[in-house]
Order: sequence, then C-alpha cells, then structure tokens
Amino acid sequence: MTARQTGVTTGSASDQASTFKILAIDSSTSMISLALTVDQSVVAEASFCADRTLSSRLVPEIERLVALAGFAITDLDLFTASIGPGSFTGVRGGVATIQGLALACGKPCCGFSSLALLAMNFSLSPYPVCPLLDARKSEVYAGLYDCSGPLPVPLLKECVLPPAGLPELIRSRTDQPVIFAGDGALRYRDVIENHLGEQARLAPFQFHTSRAAHGALLALDACRRGQLVAPELLLPVYLRASDAEINRIAKMSVGQP
Repeated sequence: MTARQTGVTTGSASDQASTFKILAIDSSTSMISLALTVDQSVVAEASFCADRTLSSRLVPEIERLVALAGFAITDLDLFTASIGPGSFTGVRGGVATIQGLALACGKPCCGFSSLALLAMNFSLSPYPVCPLLDARKSEVYAGLYDCSGPLPVPLLKECVLPPAGLPELIRSRTDQPVIFAGDGALRYRDVIENHLGEQARLAPFQFHTSRAAHGALLALDACRRGQLVAPELLLPVYLRASDAEINRIAKMSVGQP
C-alpha cells in the first residue's frame, strides 16, 4: 500500500536521517491532523474526519503514520498535542494519547494552542488573524494574532464569547483589516461581515482547517524556550466548563449526590 493510496504523505529516507523527531497531533475539532517531523522537515502527515470515532481511530492512525515514515514510536524525541480550546472530547483524547505515548517512551511532551495553530496558516501575513472555533451554545472560541513573523504573537487573551461580541473586541485591538478563519468564522460569517464590513476578510476554504505540522513548529519553539513538561503535567485548556462539570455543580447546589 502506497502513501498516496492511504492519503498520507511521506518524505524520502534521506530526509529522515536527522536528529530531532516530533509527533504532533491536533484533535481540537472533528478534523484530526497528525504529523511527524524531523527538525524542521515534515516526513509524514495525515488527516481524517473523526466525528464520534476518535477513540477507536487515533492510536491506529498514529501507528500507521509512524510505520509509513519508517520509524518506531521509541525513535521519537518529543510528543506534542493541541491542548485546546475546542471539542472537550477531542482535546481530552488527544492530550491523553500524547501523555500515554510520552510516558511509555520516557520522553517529554508539550502542548500548543489550537487557536495559535490555526493562525499558523497565515504566517508572514501583513494583517492580524482572528481564528474562531465553534464553541456550540451560540459562542465561539476566539483569539487575535499578529502573524507578520513565522510564529503568531497573541494580541489578546484567548476567550469564549457570543459572535456578536467580536466586533467590539476586534476594534479595541486594531483598525486594520482582519483575516477570519476556522469553523466558527464559517458558521458566523454573516454576523462578522455585517458588523465589521470591509475590515473583515474571510479566509479561502483551504485555510479553515489546521495542520499538525505547524504544531511541530510551535513545539520546537517551546523546546527552545525550555517549556517542555513531563507527561503528567500536560493539561487541557477548555476556557469554560464542560456540560458534565456544569451539571455536577448544579446538582451539588441543590444538594444532590
């Protein structure tokens, strides 16, 4: 079975003869992305739509990717995953998988923001980028980044808010045109364009999904900054409580077990 037949792209064996190998995954949305990199070269990459199948597909897909790249899991030096915000189930599953692999191999890990990851699609952009992920309940997870360099620089703290609150937030930070991307931008396109007019620039369709290979670059930056952690210290970032947590608090407030 070839890489083309499986939907996985791989580099040549000579590309892989290097030193620092990273497995990066993004499971913050239903479109899962995996990448294997060596230093700053992508040697294998895959994506698939998980919906409700993440728990049964993620590890087999990782094993397949590693095998196609000609590696063993134990060859990898660093394990990294998006820590949110995004799907509670997806983020939790991705973080737990990376923790387990890093722990089994005795290697460090690190996390990266799913919003910063999406902003990486626009490196060297002259305009600020606002990645938006659909948070359900008529809200979005939002960030705003200066993407004029190779890595995004936050212009505001990541937050969750109703789409109608975006225009005021954006205008408080910049009067430049702003690029919007992500499933939240697609869902609330009318709200964004109606309130921001010419300031809003919706990205083309191919830039609304993230690439885990960009997460490997964020992980390299974390490594240079000394921000790697032991597997048990890698924690998700949700920005708001899950439905289960909200229900648990509600039950406690009325004295239910």
